[in-house]
Amino acid sequence: MKNLTLKQLRYFEALARHGHFGHAADACAISQPALSMQIKELENSLGTPVFERGPRHVRLTAFGESVAARIRDILRAVEELDDLARASRDHLSGPLRIGVIPTIAPYLLPRIIGDLTRLHDGLDIRVRETQTSTLIEELTQGRIDTAIVALPVSEPAFEEVALFDEEFVLVRPLSEADQPVPTPDRLPEMRLLLLEEGHCFRDQALSFCNLVAKEPRELLDGSTLSTLVQMVGAGIGVTLIPEMAVSVETRSAPVSIARFAPPRPTRTIGMIWRKTNPLAERLLMIADLVRGAADAGKTVDIRQ
Repeated sequence: MKNLTLKQLRYFEALARHGHFGHAADACAISQPALSMQIKELENSLGTPVFERGPRHVRLTAFGESVAARIRDILRAVEELDDLARASRDHLSGPLRIGVIPTIAPYLLPRIIGDLTRLHDGLDIRVRETQTSTLIEELTQGRIDTAIVALPVSEPAFEEVALFDEEFVLVRPLSEADQPVPTPDRLPEMRLLLLEEGHCFRDQALSFCNLVAKEPRELLDGSTLSTLVQMVGAGIGVTLIPEMAVSVETRSAPVSIARFAPPRPTRTIGMIWRKTNPLAERLLMIADLVRGAADAGKTVDIRQ
């Protein structure tokens, strides 16, 4: 047991997460044989296997499952030691790992990264763009420092700070620009295009239209807002997008945009981080910066 190393614990966590030696080795930036050797040495130190090896998969043994949470706690504590050291400095520097959901990242990040690097010399911003469920998992495990998501997340271990509210707007073919704005219950009749399952924005749009996620619907789902807008431009249907995406996504598509009648669909965007993160005070300052950047970008002229 005394021979266990922090490196081995990191490799264990990567293999447990990916369930594949090759993928875990890539994530750790080492060769697959080197990873296999380190995992074998960890198992020798523990005196029992922690992984069950199959021809196409790797899964935790019962003992591996029992120690996985403890190993993640150890790794998270080590990360927070580094955060504690950074928090004690006069200025924020070093790596800052920010997670962002895909319906925010392309539109908000360009506004804030420049401000952050200009105000905090030596700050190394590392962005992780993925869906909310993955960001919550990575934040819990200490693989990212903070995330910008749609609130609420309602995780007891997280601090939630609201940044701003934004509306959803209707995108429809340019030929329909002069038609009355439909009510929410009419959207499914117009062939409502949505993001694929897993995106929180999809669930919010379904809620606005009073649709159940599992109801059979005749539509084409898209993986990005850009795809949805281009499909609308091709006359396939209509869609909803967040207001911050309008100026970027509608530039090259023959579409029209309009606001709904009150009560309009909205979402609250906020930042979340672990309550135990020593960088909490610095993250509050970053939240203020993000809020200011978002306010400065609200210049879209949309038909009422």
